[in-house]
Amino acid sequence: MFKRKDFKPFDQKVWLASPTMHNGAEMKYVIEAYETNWMSTVGKNINEVEKIAAEKAGVKYAVALSCCTAALHLCVKFAGEKLYGKPPISQGALYKKYVFCSDMTFDATLNPVVYEGGIPIFIDTDPASWNMDPVALEKAFEMYPDVKLVVCAELYGFSGNIRQIKEICEKHGALLVEDAAEAMGATWEGQQCGSFGDYAAVSYNGNNVLETEVREMGL
Repeated sequence: MFKRKDFKPFDQKVWLASPTMHNGAEMKYVIEAYETNWMSTVGKNINEVEKIAAEKAGVKYAVALSCCTAALHLCVKFAGEKLYGKPPISQGALYKKYVFCSDMTFDATLNPVVYEGGIPIFIDTDPASWNMDPVALEKAFEMYPDVKLVVCAELYGFSGNIRQIKEICEKHGALLVEDAAEAMGATWEGQQCGSFGDYAAVSYNGNNVLETEVREMGL
């Protein structure tokens, strides 16, 4: 049991992530973007980031978007339409469908499920990894065998056993949306995070691994 008296506070605040500049190269590219006026939704920098992101993750396509919620929304929408077909105009792609979701994550992981009319079912967290527990996921499929979509977040850049999560999804004929927002460049057993899911999203927000002209990427 947690007892506050057993823990000594840190002398200084421990940040989730803090920006780090390397040899001034980052500022060079920032200034170049301003001077050439390529700071919005198009330009060679964005094209290059899309290319590098796809190559790094080992996937065919990478599409830059305004935020990770938008990337995850597209992932969830595509998955829903692949599973259940194109919905009527008045309904989302997951209308009244249950979806297994990580229970320890930022709300952007599951907001798109609700946007598309789905009903999140939270899967417990493995205390060793702070990520979705494969054992709990397997039990959830036993209880809800009709579920066909799993949205799994890789918290703080660590994937947990994402390969086992993927194998469980395949066993039950479910698609996997991999929220790799904080896991750009991380690997599990030599495979890049962002390449396990049927659809995936990575983030370039200021408190994540990499900051770029674009905010997020759909893989």
